[in-house]
Amino acid sequence: MIEAVMFWNEPNNLSHWDFHLDPDWKIYSEMVKLASGAVAAENPGLLKVLGGISPIDPDFLRNLDGKGVLAEMDVVAVHGFPLDWNHWTIHQWPEKLAEVRAATTLPVWVSEVGVSTFGAEEVQVFGLKRSAELLIGRAGRIHWYSLYDLPRTWPATTRHRESEGSSYYRHFYMGLVREDGTPKPAMASFSRYAPELGICQWFHFEDHRLDDAVKKLKDLGVKKIRTGLSWADSMRPFAMQWFDRQMRALESFDITLTFCFTPEAKGIKPHHTSPPQALEEYAEFCAAMVRRYAR
Repeated sequence: MIEAVMFWNEPNNLSHWDFHLDPDWKIYSEMVKLASGAVAAENPGLLKVLGGISPIDPDFLRNLDGKGVLAEMDVVAVHGFPLDWNHWTIHQWPEKLAEVRAATTLPVWVSEVGVSTFGAEEVQVFGLKRSAELLIGRAGRIHWYSLYDLPRTWPATTRHRESEGSSYYRHFYMGLVREDGTPKPAMASFSRYAPELGICQWFHFEDHRLDDAVKKLKDLGVKKIRTGLSWADSMRPFAMQWFDRQMRALESFDITLTFCFTPEAKGIKPHHTSPPQALEEYAEFCAAMVRRYAR
């Protein structure tokens, strides 16, 4: 069951939204307001979530609030990876949530939190336990990122290998399950925190792991998942067949469904992070997906 839709992913992160083309997020703000209205017209009961922000930046929220965006939302979401990328410690999670709550009266979700095994698998075990202790009871939804490691033959498409150095490679080790399908030590601990902890798992187009993911998620006791439907992928041949299969496989979970990634032909620049040329086309995509999967 789809319980919420999220508009974009990490819109204040250059890896996901080209704010050089939209320096004050005016385009993003107008796009989200149009999409929010389109979704509400299709299904007024769905929760509307501002794309999970990374870094956690209360001033970004205040900026969007001034543009009328938060008035159209039901929830704001944040992402945090203090053991891998953020410049704050894991123990500061309560402070970070308090900073966000000082900027908005909306409920706050943690739509991505995770720890890589890039340096040592034991670090993920500690990070899972400490994150659960600090976040359960403090956020309405918590989605652990992620179930699977990213296969090393796949690019981390929203990232910049040439400029990020070792930070880039951490993206490939965020899962509870290794690329070869074997569980990491943290996998054995996860069930004790479910269902309070959900999972965020992105599925690539025609992802071969989908059926295995459903089984593993159920075995872990996960009830709530966050995933996405890519506007860019919707331009591929047989896209709707894949979307139908993905959503049918996940229908027993409570889903937060993220809509993001600009088709190259639709962007101001031909790139998935580009603001679209016609904002209403993103809104139409969101509405069409809600009409198809959340009626």
